[in-house]
Amino acid sequence: MDNLEKVEKLRERANVSYEEAKAALEANNWDLLDAMVALEKAGRTSSPGQQNYSTSYDQQTEYIPVVEKVKEQQAHQPRLGKTIGQAVRNFIRICRDNSFCINHKDENIVRIPLLAAVVILLLSWKISIPVMLVALLFGVRYSFEGKDDLEKANAFMESAGAAAESLKEGFRSASEENARKREQNQETQE
Repeated sequence: MDNLEKVEKLRERANVSYEEAKAALEANNWDLLDAMVALEKAGRTSSPGQQNYSTSYDQQTEYIPVVEKVKEQQAHQPRLGKTIGQAVRNFIRICRDNSFCINHKDENIVRIPLLAAVVILLLSWKISIPVMLVALLFGVRYSFEGKDDLEKANAFMESAGAAAESLKEGFRSASEENARKREQNQETQE
């Protein structure tokens, strides 16, 4: 290390001016340690506060205890069982707090708890789904009522009703068209 670097290093560590660092180094034959001691003795710099250094693991504050950190991460990480259990609880709460309604001509025919509707649908889906679809063609509409925000589910039910109406209109117009063609064929045959 050349003399200029020594002056800079002493100036930084002792917190003194360039001239004071250079004079201390020249007086001590360019020895950094001796120059630092001389500056401390002269009262030009304050001695560093008491600092303790240790190689003991217990005294190292910058190290994170790995076992504790892993346990902490596992405690905050959702487990599959917890998430499935939470989903089941939410589903049961939604089923308990809401109802499935069957309406005809804007009159409520049947209102059953959503849980009962789900059980019926699961146990007899081969019968209940076709019956529900055919009922849509006869003007029956389905909706949900309850505590939760059910706007999306009701919008879906309304779109199913609208699709059934358009399908019914298609059948009606096709049957009317077929009836007109039959009449025209009968008129041309006479």
